[in-house]
Amino acid sequence: MTKSKSFFYNLVKPFKLKSTKETQDEELEQLAAQEQKIFKFQTLISATKNFHPDNKLGEGGYGPVFKGKLEDGREIAVKKLSQTSKQGKKEFTNEAKLLARVQHRNVVNLLGYCGNPEKLLVYEYVEHESLDKFLFKHQEVLDWKRRYDIIRGVARGLLYLHEDSHDRIIHRDIKASNILLDEKWIPKIADFGMARLYPEDQTHINTRVAGTNGYMAPEYVMHGTLSVKVDVYSFGVVILELISGQKNSTFDLDPECQNLLDWAYKLYKKGKSLEILESKLAASADPEQVCACIQIGLLCTQSDPKQRPTMRGVVLMLNKKPSALDEPNRPGIPGTRYRRSHRSATSSSAAGTSGASSSHASTATTTSTTMVASTPKGSAFVAARSGSSTMTSAAGSSGHGVSHSGPHRKLRSDPHGKRPMVIQD
Repeated sequence: MTKSKSFFYNLVKPFKLKSTKETQDEELEQLAAQEQKIFKFQTLISATKNFHPDNKLGEGGYGPVFKGKLEDGREIAVKKLSQTSKQGKKEFTNEAKLLARVQHRNVVNLLGYCGNPEKLLVYEYVEHESLDKFLFKHQEVLDWKRRYDIIRGVARGLLYLHEDSHDRIIHRDIKASNILLDEKWIPKIADFGMARLYPEDQTHINTRVAGTNGYMAPEYVMHGTLSVKVDVYSFGVVILELISGQKNSTFDLDPECQNLLDWAYKLYKKGKSLEILESKLAASADPEQVCACIQIGLLCTQSDPKQRPTMRGVVLMLNKKPSALDEPNRPGIPGTRYRRSHRSATSSSAAGTSGASSSHASTATTTSTTMVASTPKGSAFVAARSGSSTMTSAAGSSGHGVSHSGPHRKLRSDPHGKRPMVIQD
């Protein structure tokens, strides 16, 4: 090699581009080393008894989770990345990076990371697992005091993520199954695979839609507009689920109401808020606390994100009487005619939908009106009411693809959509 070529080679060498995978792996290893959170693979093999099926706690979005016990007696939960999950690799890396410096009583604690020969995340073990098992699968009755403490705890955890953590974080998938309960029934927000860092100098960002049916805010579903108010909306849904014992996405108590939010608002306006309360809680409930929480849940689920409180506001409101709280309008429901304006949305039009999609095409059958958000590039978002399926979609940067030319005109999807929504079971 000539001197000139050798000089050029040495000059360019430090700037050689690395693959995304190599960069992510190095970032994680550096972060884990910096935070002193590295676990040896053999340590985790021993703790989980070689990932024995008897120690399996469940299956996460990107791989199985196993219970383990370290030599010092600490119980742990080990999240293992599935070798076949491509999307999972991104979510796995995202969760590790976001949680590395997060520490709060109401956020699950990431103890460490193992990157070789397999990718593993190590968490504190949470005794009672997820909230949804107690609310919807009736494993054990949660009395009102526990439910109220869960509401307060999750509120404090979200306040920490939005305003007090090292980096401002939007979770994007707050729901009952992502709230874990420890041995003292203290709630811990978990599963940060879809969380996003949020620039403090911006009011919102536009992003690909990712979340769970029944918990996503209208402006996020329809336009991909992401802000901390998206988490506030999801939290409002969780409040109303905790009070009623009903799941928003599968609600069917009242044929006149589209979902839990609709029903709660209907009873609230009639002055019958306490009828929302799950009947078996009547003996243990504080009526004033219940009414205040219902009002807060409705305020958190307002159609216009500007009308929703911040999580700091929610924490303060939880100490107030119902009479001191603002009057909520009808809650926002994805698929209703939400417009990004200064006016509040009070319409509750549009009914639930069902849909399916593949990597090449998307079809939808509707019971009345189909929820659609189209982007300027022609991609379409067809939201489906299908239980608690997690879904992702490509959203346009401007979010102006939905038009309403008249009060009776149904929304229609773009027939030339290039990137249909993917629904994950």
